[in-house]
Amino acid sequence: MVAATVGRGAVLGAVALSLLAVPAHAANREPDTPATTLPAPDTAGLAAVLRSAVSQGAPGALARIDDHGRTYRVTHGVADRGTGRSVSADDRFRVGSITKTFSAVVLLQLVAEHRLALDAPVNRYLPKLLPDDRITVRQVLSHRSGLYDYTNDMFADSVSGFEAVRNKVFTYRQLVALSLKKPRTNAPGAAYSYSNTNFVVAGLLIEKLTGQSVRTAYQQRVIEPLGLTDTFYVHPDTAIPGRYARGYLTPDTAGAPLVDATAQTVSWAQSAGAVISSARDLDVFYSALLAGKLLPPALLAEMERFTKVDGTTAYGLGLRRRDLSCGVSVYGHTGAVQGYYSYAFATKDGGRSLTAVANTSNNGKVLRTLAGTLEAAFCGKPVAGKR
Repeated sequence: MVAATVGRGAVLGAVALSLLAVPAHAANREPDTPATTLPAPDTAGLAAVLRSAVSQGAPGALARIDDHGRTYRVTHGVADRGTGRSVSADDRFRVGSITKTFSAVVLLQLVAEHRLALDAPVNRYLPKLLPDDRITVRQVLSHRSGLYDYTNDMFADSVSGFEAVRNKVFTYRQLVALSLKKPRTNAPGAAYSYSNTNFVVAGLLIEKLTGQSVRTAYQQRVIEPLGLTDTFYVHPDTAIPGRYARGYLTPDTAGAPLVDATAQTVSWAQSAGAVISSARDLDVFYSALLAGKLLPPALLAEMERFTKVDGTTAYGLGLRRRDLSCGVSVYGHTGAVQGYYSYAFATKDGGRSLTAVANTSNNGKVLRTLAGTLEAAFCGKPVAGKR
């Protein structure tokens, strides 16, 4: 569905796009790239990206941009294949690895409270957890620990692997043990190698140092202070509260029917990927983080010390940087969990933020296509002959 409204005005077109005034969550420090230099979002281009994602196999797709008090919403397709309900930009969904930024924020807050040192060994706080005392907290948060990603084996086959764990409840230590059955990918600090194991270790650190569950730490340190009314950590419960988009897993066998993966414990991920949220809440979260509202400036700077991953991406501490074709860099994270792909990024000052979601997974075409929402949101309409 595509429609455009300004405030409470008339419908203007055939793609779901609404423009409203909402309270700004603006920056409180100087941006690297002033928001006034950004072109207006390319909402037609954004709609085209979502249509492409649906044509490639996603039942539905949604995007929301928050830009200094102005909100754009774009949707296409359905949230529920059974009922045919159209997807809404207000639907909740599983955010996958965007959870990693929540975990990193909590640990950096503990650094600010002098309860944790970034360059201290993990084993100082969790004795004998890891086989190498050289692995530091910083290396865990930056995916430079060398710890093998146990999900490589767990989901070698997408559907049978998922069905084997969708209702299972793991402890953090069980997940770490799965990783330690395999050789490490590199020596501590030697190279970037993305691994969910790192943020399982982060969850263990949070619970050890706070004496609270990860759920309580997220709630008290991030969710409540920012008023994130659509954000939950329900593990090990399997349901998404309230109104949500159902998630559909694409099987490995071409032509096989999609698998409804909505109900699951996400216990295989926990502090690496089990948060539930909405586009509005993720826009607020990343805008607040980048505007310096969750961390002291020195620790936000640590979070933004990036290691180049490839030609367009870099990784800090639970935070990604994406370098776009127009020269703008944006900061946030991507998420993939059975049934959902998501992108949530904001400008360096937090003034403009985007969250985009497709309710499918295990579909590389959709994942690559969804990245185009960043170009539309932050680069505006392409100049003829460029991009």
